[in-house]
Amino acid sequence: MEIKGKVIAITGASSGIGEATALMLAGMGAKVVLGARREDRLRSLVDRIVTGGGEAVSSVTDVKRPADLNSLIKLAMEEYGRLDVMINNAGISKLSRIDALDVDGWEEMIDVNLKGVLYGIAAALPVFKQQGSGHVINIISTSGIKIVPIQGVYAATKNAVRTISEALRQESNGAYRVTGISPGYIQTELVDGIEDPDLKAAAKERMSSLGISPDAIASAVAFAIGQPSSVDVGDIVVRPAAQD
Repeated sequence: MEIKGKVIAITGASSGIGEATALMLAGMGAKVVLGARREDRLRSLVDRIVTGGGEAVSSVTDVKRPADLNSLIKLAMEEYGRLDVMINNAGISKLSRIDALDVDGWEEMIDVNLKGVLYGIAAALPVFKQQGSGHVINIISTSGIKIVPIQGVYAATKNAVRTISEALRQESNGAYRVTGISPGYIQTELVDGIEDPDLKAAAKERMSSLGISPDAIASAVAFAIGQPSSVDVGDIVVRPAAQD
């Protein structure tokens, strides 16, 4: 697999899918540039990777701030001289019925799940254009594939990213690759953002009984990155075998 030596930036890297992906890719010889809001967890992850013989650097990154994404890419360029892959992984889930009118939750999901991805793309594309190559990987969700109650706005943000990913792939005309990966129930901290106690309890119970390891998503990311440069893996869906 063509991963060793590649410089890979990852948002939302301090836990869950981002953390698992960072560890797996670093173990395969990639140089990972990690962004997340929790500085202590970022530092701990970098230490784990470096102690294990890998290469990693980090920058505190709030994807709601374009300047933070620009700083993350700047760090990659300063440390390693290039950027091969941008993984837009950071996301939040503020699940509720639409008639609950959680406008603040809607705005937060739009800011992180949608605008945060756009900011990550905006930070990476100038480098990709200069290099003549690059790879954008957007972590989406199966919530955008099967629409169900209480996930309407969350699914909408994820489907917007799906649309953007396909448009970007076509616009690139082969200059850079674009992959969308849709996880199903994964053992992460995503449900912690649900404020309704009953919904949170139900989501945690379902995740506990059904959720699979974030390593499954990390493996999908590695598969997409590891293909020859002439191969673009467009869409991958990874979910528990028992998920509806």
